[in-house]
Amino acid sequence: MIQMESCGLVDYREARRRQLELVKRLHTMEGEGDRCLVLEHPSVFTLGRNGSSRHIAVSSEFLAARNIDVVRVERGGEVTYHGPGQLVCYPVMNLKRRGLGVIEFVGLLESIMLSVTREFGIEARADARNRGIYVGNHKIGSIGIAVKRGISFHGLALNVDLDLTPFSWINPCGLTGVAMTSMARELKEGIDLDQVRQTLIDTVAQVLETRPPLAVSLSADGVQGDQANTAMNAKPKWLKKRLPAGPEYERIRRLVGTANLHTVCREARCPNQFECYGKGTATFMIMGDRCTRNCRFCAVQHGPMEDLDSGEPQRIASAVAEMKLDYAVLTSVTRDDLPDGGAAHFVATIEAMRRRCTHTLVEVLIPDLQGKQASLETICGASPAVLNHNIETVAELYPRVRPQAIYERSLELLRRAGTLDGSLVTKSGIMVGLGESREALIKTMGDLREAGCEIITIGQYLQPTAEHLPVSRFVPPEEFEELEEIAHGLGFGGIAAGPHVRSSYKAGHLYRSLRSRAAKV
Repeated sequence: MIQMESCGLVDYREARRRQLELVKRLHTMEGEGDRCLVLEHPSVFTLGRNGSSRHIAVSSEFLAARNIDVVRVERGGEVTYHGPGQLVCYPVMNLKRRGLGVIEFVGLLESIMLSVTREFGIEARADARNRGIYVGNHKIGSIGIAVKRGISFHGLALNVDLDLTPFSWINPCGLTGVAMTSMARELKEGIDLDQVRQTLIDTVAQVLETRPPLAVSLSADGVQGDQANTAMNAKPKWLKKRLPAGPEYERIRRLVGTANLHTVCREARCPNQFECYGKGTATFMIMGDRCTRNCRFCAVQHGPMEDLDSGEPQRIASAVAEMKLDYAVLTSVTRDDLPDGGAAHFVATIEAMRRRCTHTLVEVLIPDLQGKQASLETICGASPAVLNHNIETVAELYPRVRPQAIYERSLELLRRAGTLDGSLVTKSGIMVGLGESREALIKTMGDLREAGCEIITIGQYLQPTAEHLPVSRFVPPEEFEELEEIAHGLGFGGIAAGPHVRSSYKAGHLYRSLRSRAAKV
């Protein structure tokens, strides 16, 4: 049997180290089982053992400017590209013990990819002359393996929804005249990467007779946890949806990537990123993609911290101008390492946006700033249209969900923001499904209203990995409708409640609806 490890986004060299470690354990430890890593990589080019750098058409300086490494490895094949949005599967298997030949094993990997693409309505084919799978003359899935002491490593790479531009800088797999494609491109719409990942895991289970998948971190010395991540794998039907994207989605994603920007849509694995990108909007995340806190619910990475990027405000302003946004949302990681919590960087970004886009309204989604009044005054002094700070959950769950935060401190921040600027709209968000009682949830909504909060968002918590808190309950849509009615009764002027709702969901619409109603009173 083979045990699955669902690992998220992992540096290529770290994943290779893990594979070699598993190869050694399979060879030296009696009773050690086969494993299969399913993951994504940050952008990287890899050269097979006989690969030639002549198949890379750009200079090392060109790649270095884009933070793309070239790594030579022991797998077969030529040069290829890995990046976010491409699912990579590395089976580390004792082929000899299973009685599998290399050619037969490669055929199994191709059949896995063919089955996955077919599940999403894509009819691909294999080509015995050039390993991998193809849609017409376009390659959508690649294979490159190595075998050491009868044990396989490396594996397959399936293009799901990634920026294909870097493939144009190489001869993929050493083939001239062969272009690359992706599932999203073939479908001409957005595709849920998590759905494809789960389909890939399920298909490997059928083909290679696996045990249930684990979600683990490769930074650990060993596999973390022995339980199947049932909360992640048993989502009800109302949470599973394909969201259309189209050319606007691709344009926004490429813009964000080439401008070296972060979006909370991507970093926090928001389920609405296809919808928002498809409508030409995004929530920009400033001050890096790593957080000084390590909340048990959040998918954003934790430390080490980087210096602030002085060029970031202008790049965001340029992106907002190119996207022609009339409403922009700006958030950040929590930076407790900075004396002002990053307040000055918020202001610099707001001011840069206003210089480029005079009519764009700005909503800020801020951390608690450790309760520092001066930092809050700095941000409010820049006069954003909306100041959003998420309460996240009920007070009783703070020690488990947000151990580095304080419930009353978050309420006080919202209360103070409203007194600092009477024209400022305050907003907050709550996750449900973490184990809160209905009574505690309604009390939290009342606490927010008492603190002057005018807009509220309520959405379903989804467990990002097995290292995060499990989902206690999936709240059905009809209960969200009830919560919306309760929020109306409490006096909230803007309300978004539903399984897929997140803090920035339809942010501009909520704000304008609130202002429109206020103008009629």
